[in-house]
Amino acid sequence: MSRVKKLNKKIRLAKKNRQTKWAPFWTVPKIYGRGRRVHPGRHTAVKRSWRRTKIKA
Repeated sequence: MSRVKKLNKKIRLAKKNRQTKWAPFWTVPKIYGRGRRVHPGRHTAVKRSWRRTKIKA
């Protein structure tokens, strides 16, 4: 990818980057209760890795 990116492409890539973040830690006890230990990544709607799935940007 080029060093200088066009603004609209940069905005699209930034949005995709935000979507892959884990859900906040407080969502786990809110959904399952205090005793259950679950990874917050389970509550993320869009799961994507730079290695597995490519973006059509």
